[in-house]
Amino acid sequence: MEQVLAKQTIGDSEKVIKGKSLWIDAWYRLKRDKIAVASLIIVIFYILIAVLSACGLLAANWAEEVGPSYAAPSADYWLGTDIFGRSVLRKVIHGTQVAISVGFFSSIIAIPIGIALGAVAGYFGGWIDELVVWFYTVFSSIPGIMLLMSIAFILGKGITTVYIALGLTTWIGLARLIRGEVIKHRDREYIQAASSIGLGHGRKLFKHILPNVSHIVIINTSLQFQVAIKSEVILSYLGLGVSGQPSWGTMIDDAKLELARGVWWQLAGATVAMFVVVLAFNILGDALRDSLDPKLKGK
Repeated sequence: MEQVLAKQTIGDSEKVIKGKSLWIDAWYRLKRDKIAVASLIIVIFYILIAVLSACGLLAANWAEEVGPSYAAPSADYWLGTDIFGRSVLRKVIHGTQVAISVGFFSSIIAIPIGIALGAVAGYFGGWIDELVVWFYTVFSSIPGIMLLMSIAFILGKGITTVYIALGLTTWIGLARLIRGEVIKHRDREYIQAASSIGLGHGRKLFKHILPNVSHIVIINTSLQFQVAIKSEVILSYLGLGVSGQPSWGTMIDDAKLELARGVWWQLAGATVAMFVVVLAFNILGDALRDSLDPKLKGK
């Protein structure tokens, strides 16, 4: 009787495991990592602040003079004021909107390019693969910051320039990963079965292979955000990025002259805000990698 019950329990467990999708299973693994959950909450919090700021519900009047010039942090001015008496806290909040929007729009540009080139190269192989690999190898041989600066010089200052420059320079890593995964999948049995029933290249690639490598895209997106945020700060600091509105990069650029006067709060506000969100995206990216592809855990 006990053996029968044991077999039934094992059978029921197998049914539960088999019935659980990859995404649900990954979510359960992610939930067990408390640091990853905390990072996810931080990322959601930053996104919420960015959305509220974009809708004009938060820090919409960042340019308003709220106090004296260079007022130190206090109960009245939580992060102090800048040279024009504007709230540094409001500028940090508006900078959050800029940072998240840069990560979002640059991802919209970079991810389709990386997926398309990587998938085509990995699936068809031959001269197509050689051409794509040659293209992104040449592209990646150019120092990233120099390429960003060149595009920014050509297109001029502005937030749209930052979107385009980052989108056109951050797809290479994803293309490499997608190419490698597609090469592994293209000769597997389920693709051979699809070929035997007469499915075309498009259906095999987009309906069968790409859904099986979609976890790579999700992981890369989380990493794309932190790369874009840091790059925007560098461009704005060099005077080639955002203009006419506060961003963390422009705040750090303004603060380099303020430090000589003992005014540290604008630099502290921008750097701490950037440090927290970049660290959260890094931890979340590693946790997503471990959850969606447990074989890579610990590597």
